[in-house]
Amino acid sequence: MPRKRDQPPPKTGETETEVLRGFLDYLRSAVIAKVDGVAEPAVRTAMVPSGTNLLGLVRHLTFVERATFLGVKPRSWKATFHVPDGDSVADVVAGYREAVARSDEVLDGSAVEDVRWRLAHMIEETGRHAGHADIVRELIDGATGR
Repeated sequence: MPRKRDQPPPKTGETETEVLRGFLDYLRSAVIAKVDGVAEPAVRTAMVPSGTNLLGLVRHLTFVERATFLGVKPRSWKATFHVPDGDSVADVVAGYREAVARSDEVLDGSAVEDVRWRLAHMIEETGRHAGHADIVRELIDGATGR
């Protein structure tokens, strides 16, 4: 698999809100890009001893978005990494995109002062798992970059 050219961080604007949301959107799109083009069963195959797999990372981040911005907490954080066999890649990605859209609706209606910590936490969480996805994807097919 050829190496992709890395995309630089976004030029987000001048306000705190534009910077924070720009970086969060950048990371969200990086996570989705990591599952693009990965066939079954590789997309859900654990590539490290912890059991981490690409599709599980996307599903987990769906729950993190819901918990952080919508107040919907899962019963078990560990279970959020498990993708049911009946859920396709398209289902998981669509669920993530829907959670992101609902989160963005909350953010659109909030002053940054009211959501600053949640935005910073979501950037940290998404960035952390985007890094995991980078490694897992490279182990699958050698693809690197954003």
